[in-house]
Amino acid sequence: MATTRIAKAHWEGSLLKGAGQVALESSGVGKYDVTWASRANEANGKTSPEELLGAAHATCFSMSLSHALAEAGNPPESIDTTANVTFQPGEGITGIKLEVNGKVPGITAEEFAEAAEGAKKNCPVSQALTGTTITLDVNFTA
Repeated sequence: MATTRIAKAHWEGSLLKGAGQVALESSGVGKYDVTWASRANEANGKTSPEELLGAAHATCFSMSLSHALAEAGNPPESIDTTANVTFQPGEGITGIKLEVNGKVPGITAEEFAEAAEGAKKNCPVSQALTGTTITLDVNFTA
């Protein structure tokens, strides 16, 4: 069964001087302020499309990796993923660096790294970002 999630954005004013909000409508968990300055410079308590994309990517990757490990008979104790999304004004998103720390009893660091590479390739958000350079740093605890 397919699901649809809804986020809404409202913007007022020009790109450089304007401001807006993004609302996570499906979950109703909140509204978040956004400005060009928060995107191109310092966050200053506001979010950006890249931060929201990073949250989606880190979550999707973690879920995909957890599923692959469990399917192979080694459910993880924990997976912590950080997505570093780089935005260059005038160029766009120039790359995403995923950093994953996992604690998975019963497998080797090499097996974890292999599963992490598979998750990077196969998670739906990674697939939606085809054409963007995605790198991966893996840290593992048995």
